[in-house]
Amino acid sequence: MKALIVSGIWPPDVGGPASHAPEVARFLHERGHSVEVVTTASVAPAAEPYPVRWVDRRLPVGVRHAVGAALVARRAAAADVVYTTGMFGRSAAGSRLAGTPYVLKLTADPAHERARRRGMSEGTLEEFQHEGGDLRIRALRAARDAELRGAARIFCPSSYLRDLVVEWGIPASRVEVLPNPAPPLPLLPGRDEARARLGLEGPTLAFAGRLTAQKALDVALEALARTADVSLVLAGEGNEREALERRTAALGLNGRVRFLGPQPRERVLELLRGADALVLSSSWENFPHTVVESLAVGTPVLATAAGGVAEVVEDGRNGLLVPPGDAEALAAAISRFFADAGLRESLREAAAPSVAGYAPERIYSRLEAALHEAAGPA
Repeated sequence: MKALIVSGIWPPDVGGPASHAPEVARFLHERGHSVEVVTTASVAPAAEPYPVRWVDRRLPVGVRHAVGAALVARRAAAADVVYTTGMFGRSAAGSRLAGTPYVLKLTADPAHERARRRGMSEGTLEEFQHEGGDLRIRALRAARDAELRGAARIFCPSSYLRDLVVEWGIPASRVEVLPNPAPPLPLLPGRDEARARLGLEGPTLAFAGRLTAQKALDVALEALARTADVSLVLAGEGNEREALERRTAALGLNGRVRFLGPQPRERVLELLRGADALVLSSSWENFPHTVVESLAVGTPVLATAAGGVAEVVEDGRNGLLVPPGDAEALAAAISRFFADAGLRESLREAAAPSVAGYAPERIYSRLEAALHEAAGPA
């Protein structure tokens, strides 16, 4: 099978697709399939055992999209199937031009994401579903639906998102839940050694991901300010970083909050191993990679019950859940976690076993089978 993988971000970028797409490419390549990648980047991506073709992000927006769609079309013409984790408009247009079927992995509502980027909506994912919207938002929803209707299959990491997709009018028979897999773990240091390498001292929370409005990290900072002697280390980059740094200073948290910037995945896993818990204060979510990663390395999760998070984090078993946007409730959960050694130990013991069913071999084998089905007879 010749598979073209399309992803809007790629290492060293930070974020779920930048982890997922390379893993899929590696899995398919190691299974003997011909793999090629199309992505966007600011500099040439590192060499891989398969071609990684890229569009320069510094191009003007309209030009970048046109060049991307044309590149997808050219490479899709030589492929049996396209698997896209982003750049959905360009992926759909390019695949259709090439006459090549495409399978799509959805992690959010593309119309909502585009509306927020363009300043058309400030609501959460759920609020957006019930907003009437002007002609521009209706156009974004129409474009989303056209992109999804053309897909041979759509994978959603959570039942929460799958239900939304079906509500948009996409046939349920073509929409399937496929959870994010637990990461293939490198040889990681023990918890004490990881803490020493990263300079972690005292009660420590970690966050890993993009510093964007969706993650509502201002809520995490406000919760932290209501607790005593707890530190937060953040790995990642995003357009909210400067605002978060200012908020950190305004709350008097300097010295308790550390921004590491973007980190290699192994370093992120090491951070999660060394931290006492992952904190996720998102206002809306689907099924975050970082939650599965944290649990896989044995670290509990303190999170908002947003979107599909509660499908993997069970309150009182492998983490603690609070309502989105509630800094006081999150602060109470943090205080409870650090005040109760028995609770911390029980959550830690349950963490890794709770994601044992998310083995990469099982998840990616199902994806491989779906790509074969979409590609049709050899």
